[in-house]
Amino acid sequence: MNLLDALSESLRAGLANVWRRRVLALGVAWTAALAAAAIIPFVPERYEASARLYVDTQSVLRPLMAGLAYEPDIDLQLRMLARNVISRPNIEKMLERQDLGLQSLAAEGREKAISRLMDRIKLAPVDVGNLYAVSYRDTDRERARRVVAAIVDLFVGSSSREKRRDSEDASQFIEKQIKENEAKLVEAENRLKEYKLRHFGVSGVSNQDYFARISSLSDQQEKLRADLRAAEQTRDTYQRELNAENPLLPVVSEASTALEAQKRRLADLLVRFTESHPDVVSARSQIAALEAQKRSDLEAAGGADAARRVAATSPVYQRIRVSLAESESLVSSLRSRVAANQQKLEEARVLGSQMPQAEAELAQLNRDYDVIHKNYDQLVSRRESASLGLRMDESSQMADFQLVEPPRVSPSPVFPARVPLALLAIVASILLGLLAPAVASGIRPTFLNAQELRLASGRPVLGTISISQGDRAPRGPTGARFRSALALLMLLLLQSGWLAWVATRPMA
Repeated sequence: MNLLDALSESLRAGLANVWRRRVLALGVAWTAALAAAAIIPFVPERYEASARLYVDTQSVLRPLMAGLAYEPDIDLQLRMLARNVISRPNIEKMLERQDLGLQSLAAEGREKAISRLMDRIKLAPVDVGNLYAVSYRDTDRERARRVVAAIVDLFVGSSSREKRRDSEDASQFIEKQIKENEAKLVEAENRLKEYKLRHFGVSGVSNQDYFARISSLSDQQEKLRADLRAAEQTRDTYQRELNAENPLLPVVSEASTALEAQKRRLADLLVRFTESHPDVVSARSQIAALEAQKRSDLEAAGGADAARRVAATSPVYQRIRVSLAESESLVSSLRSRVAANQQKLEEARVLGSQMPQAEAELAQLNRDYDVIHKNYDQLVSRRESASLGLRMDESSQMADFQLVEPPRVSPSPVFPARVPLALLAIVASILLGLLAPAVASGIRPTFLNAQELRLASGRPVLGTISISQGDRAPRGPTGARFRSALALLMLLLLQSGWLAWVATRPMA
């Protein structure tokens, strides 16, 4: 047996079961139909009023002021504003308005009316673009339209007020923080000034680490001492050269000049000839004669030449004496610098024991001052940005609101309306009538033949018992079947008439 045959067999068995239990099916259908007919006419019909707004958040001024004025996320603000419009304070104000006609809703209880309005009023962005949809359902069409119009006005008006209030609150807050940070900054400056006055000479030089200064002074001291030793060695050298140099100029005579010339001639001859050459022997004889003449000239010079020789001081000697005086001056200068630097080094070493604590306190004071000063500068900068933003708020709105769809009311009631409910009630009553035999069969099953019993029980059927009604048994539609068909026909006719009455009933 294929699937189609199985479905056909199941449908046939179901219809047969409904026919066997037709009284139950008709009773359930009539009961459901009567209950729906009694309830649905009292269901209040609601009409939905709706409107759509387009919010243009783009502005020519905004890109021009980018980086100069703080501009918040307008889209995020609008979404938050849309949530805050349907708030309890706004709903309470709407209940107090006489033109909206909401006083009748408050008759059942103010809290209940406020909660009901907050649940029924919808204000949410649409998925496409910057569209916002406003909707509200009410039994009074005109009242629904007025409520939607009031929500639209409230949404548009709250945007500019909210942005201006946020800007003013931000400016006031920043101004307050600037005053507080300014007082902290003055206090930090005073603490730093007092510390430097109290630790004058200990708090470092140009924020230089004091131990690095001691190391620098030590290196400088070693260099000065090396320079001093070099200067002393130079002075001693000049002193030895001065002691070895003859301070007087030598006495120059004709014999001395001729002697020098003859010595040069002898040197040239020795290069070319041997010692026994006549020219070499002659030159040596002349040299000996000139040397004897030179000695006699020197002895004959007398006392007059002595005074002249003392006055004629050697230039080399004079230069050595000048260099010696300069080296003596340099040695004295270096000794003074070494002594002064040694004194500074000793003072630095004495103060070095106080430096760790002093430097730690100074670093902490400087760090606190830098943090407070940085915060102060940022707050001042943001105050200017907030001031520009406030002026932008005064010159332009948060966004441009355009009413794409004005508040309008649907011409027919929205679900659950009476006509759709009546149709659903008719269908539901028929379905309940068809399902009732199946439920009853599930509770107390019956079988038409041995095959159904075998399929349901899964066991073999040993035999069947038949009923014979004799010759007087009716051979056509019985009275019970006729009455069932008549009851079904009356149910359908009455439901059709009831549906037409509901559809043509005047709307409230």
